[in-house]
Amino acid sequence: MEFFRIHKDIPFMKRALLFNVISLVTFLLAVFFLFARGLHLSVEFTGGTVMETHYSQAPNLDTIRHALDKAGYTDSLVQNFGSSLDVMIRVPNRANENSGKVSEKVMSTISEATGSKPELRRVEFVGPQVGKELAEDGAMALLVVILGIVIYLAIRFEWRFAVSAIIANLHDVIIILGFFAAFQWEFSLPVLAAVLAVLGYSVNESVVVFDRVRESFRNSRMRNYSVPQILDHAITSTISRTIITHGSTQIMVLSMLFFGGPTLHYFALALTIGICFGIYSSVLVASPLVMWLGVSREQFVKPVVKKEEAVV
Repeated sequence: MEFFRIHKDIPFMKRALLFNVISLVTFLLAVFFLFARGLHLSVEFTGGTVMETHYSQAPNLDTIRHALDKAGYTDSLVQNFGSSLDVMIRVPNRANENSGKVSEKVMSTISEATGSKPELRRVEFVGPQVGKELAEDGAMALLVVILGIVIYLAIRFEWRFAVSAIIANLHDVIIILGFFAAFQWEFSLPVLAAVLAVLGYSVNESVVVFDRVRESFRNSRMRNYSVPQILDHAITSTISRTIITHGSTQIMVLSMLFFGGPTLHYFALALTIGICFGIYSSVLVASPLVMWLGVSREQFVKPVVKKEEAVV
């Protein structure tokens, strides 16, 4: 399916150096903010108190959030679970505060704010050790995904494509983390899930372009094309598909970002950043890297071996 077709290939590779310089600068800025400011980790990683409450009538969650902010719990998370009558509250640890008294203070604060006392059904204290284990498990999950992508691309295409794709995908991940570090947005488990989703989503675009590159190298009508021309043709011929796929996905993600509320806000924000940079890196970073690593037609087209005739 195509909305349009561009008949003349766009010379992307002529600006390959410029595109990669922009990517390098953005990448270095992201790394700087990660080291200078660090990630603003959520309760799941730092530890805190999780409470499940039940109301007789559906409460206003914004009222509860504002009340907790005034009480000093600025990083608290308030969301419904199961039904509109059930509310989950996550409050981070604070210095010089007894964790046993946190639930009492939170309950009195939200009772005063909503005008009704909810039923406290569960209280759970998450220690820093649990948060450390979650961080380690998240990093391990990220590493496993990266290794899986490298192995898959190396088997399906060639090692140059695997190296180029993983560099481009890690570029996306670091930039997402850089945004969250620069603006000190809360980094939670849903955001980590979004980062892992971006890895798979971004590599999908790289696979589509690389597959078209392989087809073009094997196409006998394109024997006189140079490597930059082959890459330009592959990118140009998949532009319509890229716009359809990423455009429809971005519409859905933006709807979550603007209408999903605080619970989905940072998850959708991470996906939005990842999709935008995923398009850029898959097309304008991975393809030039393949070219610079020395991809050639001979790697995909086996030379014809002439059989010697038997001498009688």
